[in-house]
Amino acid sequence: MEAIYIMWLRQIKRFFRNRPRLISSLGQPMLFLIALGFGLGPIFQRAGQGSYLQFLAPGVIAMSILFTAIFTGIEVIWDRQFGFLKETLVVPVSRLELMIGKTLGGATVAIFQGLLVLLITLLAGFRPTSLFSTPTAIFFMFLLAIVFTALGVVIASLLEDMHAFQLVMNFLIMPLYFLSGAIFPLEGVPRALLTAVKLDPMSYGVDGLRGTLTGIWAFSPLTDLTVLSILSLVLFFLGSWLFAQIEA
Repeated sequence: MEAIYIMWLRQIKRFFRNRPRLISSLGQPMLFLIALGFGLGPIFQRAGQGSYLQFLAPGVIAMSILFTAIFTGIEVIWDRQFGFLKETLVVPVSRLELMIGKTLGGATVAIFQGLLVLLITLLAGFRPTSLFSTPTAIFFMFLLAIVFTALGVVIASLLEDMHAFQLVMNFLIMPLYFLSGAIFPLEGVPRALLTAVKLDPMSYGVDGLRGTLTGIWAFSPLTDLTVLSILSLVLFFLGSWLFAQIEA
């Protein structure tokens, strides 16, 4: 347990010491919120869909969690290239504990990032339907953060080149986000696109956040909870196994 705590604390300290990363990670969510929320808002309202900001804000929160969580994997490659990972792996501690600590640390940072973006959306005019739904929304943030932190570690454990990781992320992150229904309603979309949305794990995190914060559900709370819980367990144990295969 001590190793888990140390790795968890190390991840959090590393993030908060890097102030440029902390500030820059808020840039893209704010851009999406302002450019799309206010730019497409009048069109969305004329289409009879209500406030686009209310619809978009949960998706922007989920995006900040996605980017922060999955890029935790970059640190595995970074540590491997500069020798810090070798120092960690030779410690007489179970690698499963190291993986647990790293994943929980990355997820904690991602949740903090999501809460910051939630605060920004509130300042921009977003209003949740009920304050009592906030704990449930944070729980969905936690599941989403665990899923994509573990996914980042899975991919990073298979790669040794940071440039290759960034290439994979560019082909993975944006499709995951844009096919999640974060920026468009799912009513009336083509069947092929709806199928892609249902296969996208990000969709269930976005739907869970949007449902708890605004009352708009594309699937159901049970479906979102089940899919995210199963994925988090599968990716977590897969990431643990792959992390254990890294040579010290």
